[in-house]
Amino acid sequence: MKRIDNPTAEWQVTDPSLLKMDANKLAELEHLVQSNYQNINGIVVVRNGCIAYENYFNGYSPNDTHHVASVTKSILSALIGIAVEQGYLKSVDQKILDFFPEYVPDATSKKKHEITIKHLLTMTVPYPFEDWREPLDKLCMQQDWITYTLDMLGQNGELGSFKYSTAGAHLLSAILTRSTGKSAREFANMHLFCRIGMKEIPNYEMESFGFEDLFGNKVRGWVRDPNGYSTGGWGLTLSTRDMARFGLLYLKHGVWDNQSIIPHKWIEESTALNANHYGYLWWLREEDGVRANLALGDGGNVICCIPELNLVVTISSSFMMNANDRWTLIKECIVPACIS
Repeated sequence: MKRIDNPTAEWQVTDPSLLKMDANKLAELEHLVQSNYQNINGIVVVRNGCIAYENYFNGYSPNDTHHVASVTKSILSALIGIAVEQGYLKSVDQKILDFFPEYVPDATSKKKHEITIKHLLTMTVPYPFEDWREPLDKLCMQQDWITYTLDMLGQNGELGSFKYSTAGAHLLSAILTRSTGKSAREFANMHLFCRIGMKEIPNYEMESFGFEDLFGNKVRGWVRDPNGYSTGGWGLTLSTRDMARFGLLYLKHGVWDNQSIIPHKWIEESTALNANHYGYLWWLREEDGVRANLALGDGGNVICCIPELNLVVTISSSFMMNANDRWTLIKECIVPACIS
């Protein structure tokens, strides 16, 4: 067996029985995908550090990359943790406005002064839009996404209440760049991706800021805003295998090839179960005795980590409205394939 966290390991599928997985149960995945999850492009299942199952659909292959949408947020979370560990950021309790001294808030916007990095990580910042109705189209029409988002902060709600926001995650990308002097893409390549064998993310020369360039089939590398900040809430393209590497890094408490990549303490904080079932840009589930940490992206892009089973499941997908829930597939087909 060759573990994928071994720098000399070749990518190959290990006999599932050697990993205490039921090969017959895993074989059911192909039929389920073709019948109920037609927009899935790739699945990789890793147990005990080795690949137990890998399959691709719709003409895709292991080397193809996919726009993983909001999975980008969980990658950004790791980058913030690395930046704290390396001293670029003092702590998650730093105030947001400290990073944007040129921004002058309205005198009545007292809440803005209290918002911290931690509030952005945990999605506990007030915004004027209704829950799950964030106007991303308006964000993308702005010349300055940062000022637009800062203007929205602190409105219509209490600080500390959960409200999901992609624009808020984008502020974290800007904070990372202002602290390190590098874009999130550059920082990730240097301090995360290349260190665990993931492909370096290339610079993406966007033709315009239309839908296809920001969200659609033209997305390559890592999308950036008009001022050069890597998008914090979406826009990253990864292969299904590299998604698995990142998930395995979290299972291994941030250590890869005996080197600490992400602080263990950061991973514990990021995935600590809470009332919102949301950590530091990670979704948290506990159902039927199964505890999972999930990076989730529109259309059904998933990095699912189940520490108790030493299991990582990654799923890459093409965007589709109302795609069937991947958690159902994982819970009902992949988890039961684990033997002890």
